[in-house]
Amino acid sequence: MSQAGEQGTLYVVSAPSGAGKTSLVAAMLRNDEKLCVSVSHTTRPMREGEQDGVNYHFVSREAFEAMIGRGDFLEHADVFGNYYGTSHIWVRDTLAQGRDVILEIDWQGAEQVRRLMPECVSIFIVPPSSDVLRERLTGRGTDAPEVVERRLAEAAEECRHALEFDYLVVNDQFAVALADLLAVVRSQRLRMSVQQERHGELLAGLSQ
Repeated sequence: MSQAGEQGTLYVVSAPSGAGKTSLVAAMLRNDEKLCVSVSHTTRPMREGEQDGVNYHFVSREAFEAMIGRGDFLEHADVFGNYYGTSHIWVRDTLAQGRDVILEIDWQGAEQVRRLMPECVSIFIVPPSSDVLRERLTGRGTDAPEVVERRLAEAAEECRHALEFDYLVVNDQFAVALADLLAVVRSQRLRMSVQQERHGELLAGLSQ
């Protein structure tokens, strides 16, 4: 549990399609109860099996554009005719409760977040090689060859921005990549600024 007044950390996680980001983030949530993931707003239609407020906050285009006008979003984008965005208020309120928040967004969204919240911690996940990425995308069996080629081209564009992030995690072996991600989270919680707030009395007593 968090201490009173303790501020959570915002983690921005990006990766090309097929790098395993979604599975890794889900595993992080199972392994660390202090972590939570932001639920984005979107104007795209709800798909079968999805739940409002769980998968996304589904809103109309008019409502979304009104939120843009009010400055409600930490980041937002128009993707293939549908808006997606992260609520600035929800993120700040959740961090103020001492919880760590993960945003799963692309490099462009990450760039927007870094401008507004430069204290965030950004992590970029990559596959071990382009050949492995092709195998993973092809192995899904859900995309036509031209879609796979498009995703590979998009992945190359994403990876050109990897150096803009604070950490790089290579997802070769899932368990190792997961341990690396959790190590980043643990290291952030051990920073002196955080520990001083949490253990100020202990430090004061030991230094007398």
